[in-house]
Amino acid sequence: MTARILSIGTAVPPAVLHQNSVRDLFAAQPGIGRLSQRLVRAAFDASAIETRHTVLTDLAEALEPGGARSDAAGPAAGDPAALPVISDDGALLSPSTGTRNDIYIALAPELSARAAREALSAASVAPAEITHVVTVSCTGMYAPGPDYRLVRDLGLPTTVERYHLGFIGCAAAVPALRAAARMCAAQPDAVVLVVCAELCTLHFRVADDPDQILAASLFADGAAAAVVSADPARRGERWLDLDRFATAVTDDGERDMTWTIGDAGFEMVLTAEVPRIIGREIRAAVAEVIGDGRVDTWAVHPGGRAVLDRVESGLDLPSDALAASRAVLRDYGNMSSATILFILRSLLDADTLRDGETIATLAFGPGLTMEAALLTAGVAAGADTGVAETASTDAVRAEPVASWT
Repeated sequence: MTARILSIGTAVPPAVLHQNSVRDLFAAQPGIGRLSQRLVRAAFDASAIETRHTVLTDLAEALEPGGARSDAAGPAAGDPAALPVISDDGALLSPSTGTRNDIYIALAPELSARAAREALSAASVAPAEITHVVTVSCTGMYAPGPDYRLVRDLGLPTTVERYHLGFIGCAAAVPALRAAARMCAAQPDAVVLVVCAELCTLHFRVADDPDQILAASLFADGAAAAVVSADPARRGERWLDLDRFATAVTDDGERDMTWTIGDAGFEMVLTAEVPRIIGREIRAAVAEVIGDGRVDTWAVHPGGRAVLDRVESGLDLPSDALAASRAVLRDYGNMSSATILFILRSLLDADTLRDGETIATLAFGPGLTMEAALLTAGVAAGADTGVAETASTDAVRAEPVASWT
């Protein structure tokens, strides 16, 4: 029996960051050198990002007075979201790693639960029917962890099997889906809830380091959830079969993409070699998962505009092949592990989805690691395939992304 994604739910914080405003803020930070100012402007302007979301309401409201938030109410007194991260004179503050992680503990569970509830509703699955939970995150940590909180917050059975994939980075959603597929193969009646939640903006920091400048131009906050099952009776009008998976570790790149814990937040290294390594090795990595099969559609994690450009050229793809990835990049930035599920949701909801359409899914993480999956779309006979384009766009909007140059 083939495991399949029955539904995908997404969630983002209400506070919006406009890329030009964040660029100007970082370029104007006290003590930043002239060269770094040029790097800030170049990285932000080349990012192909227009908006991102953040849990840091103080930052968003400082950048866009009166208009940073949606219709949601502002944070209550004592709410970690209101923790000052910017001074009255516009200088970004530098909270300790512990303080940043406290905000993660306070705010990530609600975002996870929102995405999960949406996925459960779309799949017509009751919380009591979930048998396994797989959570994913690399931007915070605590115990009892995100898997435990979902059991409590969603009212899942206390006997549900729980697993957490931590600190795998942007590629982690693909191995999470692979784990869910393996669970369904071992237990055909399993119903697995996969939830990715990342609060990347908690680790913003001001520095003359090009890697930190790039990270600031790129990352955002968001969560996404998928319901996975092999039970054919649970299929709705649309689904994505999880046909095949593959993992590849590049010959080099171990030091070109890293994610470590520092005293003032988590620290990312992203060198200019990352897109070049991906472009050089992408064809061999993709061949492993696709084999002789065909690919109708591509879902590629937008680790940056340059990464998408390198994938496109390395695979000789037409200029519109990565349109779904570029749209998520433009509207949400890089939400790390959650991003690929945003892209898959946009494809699942699209009015152009066809029964039997094959979707190659690629994501990249520290190592440098490439995770791949081959999916096949299913559309029930007689199902309405006319989901309006505006509706599918709004569905994704419920989060990388700057280019690596």
